[in-house]
Parts: sequence; C-alpha cells; structure tokens
Amino acid sequence: MSSLLPAAPKFRLSKPDWLDSPKVFRTEVLAGLVVALALIPEAISFSIIAGVDPAVGLFASFTMAVVISVVGGRKAMISAATGAIALVIAPLNREHGLGYLVAAVILAGVFQVVLGAVGVAKLMRFVPRSVMVGFVNALAILIFMAQVPELTDVPWMVYPMVVGGLALMVFFPKVTTVIPAPLVSIVILTVITVAAAISVPSVGDKGELPSSLPVPGLPDVPFTMDTLTTIAPYAFAMALVGLMESLMTAKLVDDITDTHSGKTRESIGQGVANIVTGFFGGMGGCAMIGQTMINVRVSGARTRLSTFLAGSFLMVLCIAFGPVVSDIPMAALVAVMIMVSFATFDWHSIAPKTIKRMPLGEMTVMIVTVACVVATHNLAIGVVVGCITAMVVFAKRVAHMVHVSGVVDPDGNQAVYAVTGELFFASSNDLVYQFNYRDDPDDVVIDLSDAHIWDASSVAALDAVETKYAQRGKKVTIIGLNKPSADMHERLAGQLTGSH
Repeated sequence: MSSLLPAAPKFRLSKPDWLDSPKVFRTEVLAGLVVALALIPEAISFSIIAGVDPAVGLFASFTMAVVISVVGGRKAMISAATGAIALVIAPLNREHGLGYLVAAVILAGVFQVVLGAVGVAKLMRFVPRSVMVGFVNALAILIFMAQVPELTDVPWMVYPMVVGGLALMVFFPKVTTVIPAPLVSIVILTVITVAAAISVPSVGDKGELPSSLPVPGLPDVPFTMDTLTTIAPYAFAMALVGLMESLMTAKLVDDITDTHSGKTRESIGQGVANIVTGFFGGMGGCAMIGQTMINVRVSGARTRLSTFLAGSFLMVLCIAFGPVVSDIPMAALVAVMIMVSFATFDWHSIAPKTIKRMPLGEMTVMIVTVACVVATHNLAIGVVVGCITAMVVFAKRVAHMVHVSGVVDPDGNQAVYAVTGELFFASSNDLVYQFNYRDDPDDVVIDLSDAHIWDASSVAALDAVETKYAQRGKKVTIIGLNKPSADMHERLAGQLTGSH
C-alpha cells in the first residue's frame, strides 16, 4: 500500500552557483553595482510619475530586488519599481493618497500569488515569436525614448559626455572584461565632472536620496469593504501588468542565456516581493527589462547574487554614499541606457533579408506590437494586442486551408466528398457552399479522414449540409472521423438549432 503513495520530495542544500569560481563572484558583484547605480535615477523618475516621494520608489526597488533574488524563478533578472506600474497606480495615489497606493500594492501581490498558483504562467506558451520580437524592439525604443528628456534643454557639455561614455563602453571591453564597461564609464565621467567642476544635471537633481532603511508597517487606510472596492481594480491591473512584463522578461533572459526558468515560481515570487514591498511602504514593481539587460547582456551576470546585490548596493549607495552618488552626472547613466537600448533591439528582425523572407502576417504582428507599446508606453497592452492580431492572422491563414473534393461513382449511385484540413469557426463558414446539392445522387458520403472537427461551428456546418441534402430527399453519411471529432459530432449533431 505504501508504494502507491507519492514519494516525499527530497530537499538538499547545494553550493550557490556564484561560488563556483572567483571570476563568477567578481562578475556578479560588479554587475550588481552597475545595476544599482542605474536603478537610482530610474526609481526616482518612476516615483515622480506615480506622484510619490523619491524614497518610496527607491525603497520599492530595494525590497523588490532583494526578495525576488530569493523567491523568484529566473536567475539574474532584476525586479524593481517600474514605469508601467507607476502609470497604473498614479491615479489612485492622486485621488486617495499614499496609504491607498501601498494597500493596493499588497493586494496586487496577493493577486499575483493566486494567479501564479492557478497556472497563469502557462499562458506564455501562447505568445508567438513575432510578438516576442515586437516586445523586445518596442522595449528598446522605449528605453531610448526615456533618455530623450535628459538630452533636451541641457548644457552643451552633456553631449560630449554621452558620446565619451558610449565610446568607453564600446572600446573598453577590447582592453579587459574584468570590470564591466558601464561601471568604468560611470566612474570616469563622474571623476571628470567633479574634478573639473562641470555644471551638468546629476542624480542629485532628480530628488533627495533616503538617509535610513525602510521600516515595516501597515498601510494607513481604514480596513473596510469600501477601501477594498476602491483599491481592487488598481491592484488587479497592477498584478496583470506586472506579471506580463515579468514573464516576458524572464522568457527573454531564457533565450539570451539558453537556460530554462520556473515561470510559475516567478509569478508567485513577484507576488511575494510586492507584498513585502507594500508592508515596507514601497510603490511596488515588477521585472525591469533595461536593468535586466545591463545585468545579463552587458555585465554578463547569471546568478541570484547580482540581483540581491543590486538591491543591497542601492540602499548602501543611497544611505552611506548619498553625496557621492548625487554627483554622478546623468549623462553617464544616459550613455549606459542608450547602450542597453542598442543591445536590446533585435536588428536581425529588420534586416532586408529577414523582411524579404518573413511572411507578411508575421511582420504585421511585430509592427502592431511595437506600435501599440510605443503609443501607450504600456508593454502589457502591446503584448495583448499583438497576440490578438497574431490569432486573427493565424485564423485567416488556416481558414483557407480546408479543401473539399467530390467524386461521383461511375454508375451514378453515390457521390463521395473528401474534406481535408482543420474545421473550426473560421474555416467551416464556407463548407456549406462546397457541395452540389441539386445534381448529386441520392447517396452522399462525406469522408473526414483527413480533417479534424474543433468546435460547434463545424458541427453546425455539417448539420446544415445534411439538412440541405435532406430537403432534396438525399441521404448523407459521414465517415472517417477521428475519435475526438467523432465524440464532438455525436454530442452536438442535431442539437445546435432551436428546431431540435
């Protein structure tokens, strides 16, 4: 009897992969530092979008990164305060205040845990490659567009500094890859700015950095049903947007690193991280594509340590080295993000050779995805619209792959029609018009050996064919159904109109 019981899961402690070698450890530490430096101005900017104090965004980035490094399913992916989340919750903060925003973040985390537990991550398999490419390209465009305000109405010295930063990141790796080029670029440009007393916008101009660690506490809201109904729509929207961005980013990192990640664990982990972030007074967040690309593609990080250190260094830099970090010129970070934008874009997807070979439908889906994301600044909307477009393109393509060929016996007693293809709502519409009802003999056979019935629309179409023949006193026999098709036909045939 005991052999029928499932075996108890075996838990064993294994050595963290970042301890495999000193080189891996050094790569992870330096990558975490670069990401932390890039997170600070971004978190402050997103705080401004959400209408909250910069500390709220910085605390969120700290807690999100640290928690997800432990509970997340995708190694080396960076989660922090993001612009998409800020846009979703900004109206709630504007109308009801910070307490309601924090409560919504906690509830969004609960929603994400539930959605993750019921398997929403499995929906990722329905995201076609053309949507994924569009997502990546739109992301690269958005990252670049986000830098444009930092390059308008600024002192002229900003431009040579950005060019210098880009040059350092292009040519320094040819000298050595021991230290990440973005870190070298940030340090050198900061030293030059301070030493030469060059007056250019700096990180400190974005907002005041926090001087102490966040303290846990409950959101300052009345715990009533009215509060719940107020925050629930925002929380659910935040949960969906956060999960979609995180799962898409995880899939992208999977492709870059040629490794698989636990999408269900990542979904639940995002929820746990948001719940913790809410209790620490943060604005919530999700995976950050830009910082993840800095970590994975530019800096070469591959383990959880870089994610953990990105959050940890963020707080250390703000609290212990606030004055130094405040002096970092924005030009240095703009150069890093432009480099990330360039590295993120899938240039192969717009190469003339690719465009010539790619089906028009695939290119359309990619362009629609990019256009929607860039127009709305919302990756989730772009992905949803892209997937819907892909479904329409697919349905239209498959609808024309059903073929009906008819043969009348030499003795004229029987007509046999062979139906080939997939029968569903789009392809079965024209099925009724493929038969010669008037001239066919009294005995008609429809052979579906090379077809498959997918839905009730197809059964209804076959019913209509039988009805049209019956009106002329002719009998129809359907043969060759595979088992799933036969089961559906038997269950629904003759039951889909009110006359039965």
